[in-house]
Amino acid sequence: MATFMRHAPSIQEAVGQKLLLAFGGQEAPPAELTDALHQLRPGGITLYHSLNLDHPGQVRQLVVRLQQEARKAHLPPLLIAADQEGGQLMAVGTGTTPLPGNMALGAAGSPELARQAGEVLGRELAAMGINVNYAPCCDVNVNPDNPVIGIRSFGEDPLKVAELSAAVVAGIQSAGVAATAKHFPGHGDTDTDSHYGLPVVPHSLQRLRRVELPPFAAAIRAGVKLVMSGHLALPAVDGNTGLPATLSPAVLKGLLRTDMRFHGVIVTDAMEMQAIRQGDGLGEDAVRAAAAGADLLLLNSNPIDQRRVFASLLQAVQGGRLEENDLLDSAGRVLELKEWLATQGPPPDLSVVGCSAHQAVAAEIAVRSITLVRDQAGWLPLRLRDGQRLAVVFPRPMNLTPADTSATVVPALSPALRMFCPNVDELMVAHSPDEQEIADVLRRLRGYAVVVLGTLNAFSQTGQAALVRAVLAARNGAPTIVAALRMPYDLAAFPEAPAFVCSFGILEPSMQALAQALAGQTAFQGRLPVSIPGLYPAGHGHKL
Repeated sequence: MATFMRHAPSIQEAVGQKLLLAFGGQEAPPAELTDALHQLRPGGITLYHSLNLDHPGQVRQLVVRLQQEARKAHLPPLLIAADQEGGQLMAVGTGTTPLPGNMALGAAGSPELARQAGEVLGRELAAMGINVNYAPCCDVNVNPDNPVIGIRSFGEDPLKVAELSAAVVAGIQSAGVAATAKHFPGHGDTDTDSHYGLPVVPHSLQRLRRVELPPFAAAIRAGVKLVMSGHLALPAVDGNTGLPATLSPAVLKGLLRTDMRFHGVIVTDAMEMQAIRQGDGLGEDAVRAAAAGADLLLLNSNPIDQRRVFASLLQAVQGGRLEENDLLDSAGRVLELKEWLATQGPPPDLSVVGCSAHQAVAAEIAVRSITLVRDQAGWLPLRLRDGQRLAVVFPRPMNLTPADTSATVVPALSPALRMFCPNVDELMVAHSPDEQEIADVLRRLRGYAVVVLGTLNAFSQTGQAALVRAVLAARNGAPTIVAALRMPYDLAAFPEAPAFVCSFGILEPSMQALAQALAGQTAFQGRLPVSIPGLYPAGHGHKL
């Protein structure tokens, strides 16, 4: 048993160590959380962008206060976790390094850059006091209709995703922060968002071992400390299309623990997602998750739900539905994780967050990821004569899933292009413009020598696709470059586009790198990490 406790934990203490709580507030822990620390004695806390996180200094102060309250409650140090993936999901965005996400790393194709990205994430989290990162996503995005993974994936090639996943794990953990491989057994071939329902992965075990599982196996070999279960049904493993992996002993104890030999901590995805029952059913599903093999339950900020889960787990142990030895073994794994964290030495100074060395890593990833898919008319690099004007049109970013912080970002492509083309105007449109707005855009674009049209998943946003087709038709062969700022699949919605490039994200380094490549200041170096159905295979890309 870990040495944080001088005695074997009681049943109540062991139950508490299974809980990851959440709360609302950015300064001092609210009274209900302080009460929960004393009464429920949780294993840790998840911090969320929408509830807790502003800038690095504020985060650091909040974490210090949380750990102080834990010591007052005579608790082992808390696990403090957050979703700091890079790209579209940055729990702490303001003041941290704006790292391009996984698909940008997939386009760059460099395990060394992936390791460096992990190091940046780990060092910055450690400086803020966050010791668990819910990253990397090890999902293999083979389904263009996937509504929740997308650019959070490294790509569609299982072996390349495996290599990059392992590299990011190594980088994060080299900084003394525990990495989390998610979403086991793989959310990449689903067309349902588990925030809203239960996706089914219908494939055979043979197919799962070939496509979905290799990245998780690579992360385990790399020593990943946690694996997050996805709320996905896996009938090939347990014969049930209605049972999430989070609640399946065959998936967690059988496939993950026994077959794949993972001995670390299993954490559930958020138990408030609609693939899990809510209200009175939440307590029962928490018991089922624990019985299936989950060590940590990721709970919401509702104190009623937190106490409901604690009481249900305690009653299940006392009534014999949960084995006491299994409970103690689970608590032991959580405490061993805390022991490992305690051996990692003092955190770096807060000055490392957003430092120039980290910014340089972000810039290199961005430059090496920008991908030229086609330039049939030879419009690139951009060429404007004196007095000619360039228009940049892009849709207003929005969060397309709860696992998204894109709405907080204002894409800085226009300012970046002005470094090379002084006469640049910007037109921001609705995320899915209607006919009237499209007509207004066409009117405003008259007279521009060059237009750069940004898209954000236009393949699933009919208004964006209609805008692109209308602009291409109205300009009648005048230079019009379409830039997919998220998924490359957009080209399938307007295959007539003569020029198409991809940035795989909207954070500032990607916008700077895209501007540089469009202007001919740097070469297009990226390769498609996913295929564009009916048009281009993964690995395609041109250099200029």
